[in-house]
Amino acid sequence: QLQASGGGLVQAGGSLRLSCAASGRTFGSYALAWLRQAPGKEREAVAAINWTGGSIYYADSVKGRFTISKENANTMYLQMNNLKSEDTAVYYCAADSTNPLLLLSTWNRVRRYDYWGQGTQVTVSS
Repeated sequence: QLQASGGGLVQAGGSLRLSCAASGRTFGSYALAWLRQAPGKEREAVAAINWTGGSIYYADSVKGRFTISKENANTMYLQMNNLKSEDTAVYYCAADSTNPLLLLSTWNRVRRYDYWGQGTQVTVSS
């Protein structure tokens, strides 16, 4: 089970840090990701990290502003800086339990992630 937290309302240019806590099983060997879904839009992956932390990918829209990290096997973060109104969305943390590899061509495929948290709302006011 994954649980995301840390969302809220912030002004454009502000920062938030999202947390993802895993329980019930060990997610240490899984690829982990943050995804988001804005109203009327498809869910998209924004950042992913492999189990060692050695492979990290970001969507172009957040590169240079967001940082994904792991504290331990069951805790993951998304530091979001210089937030923009277009970052407004429900953010989910997710894990891929079947394929630990993160590749440039596959890290952002939403369907690969089979464990999902409940989502946390991020609203950026302009």
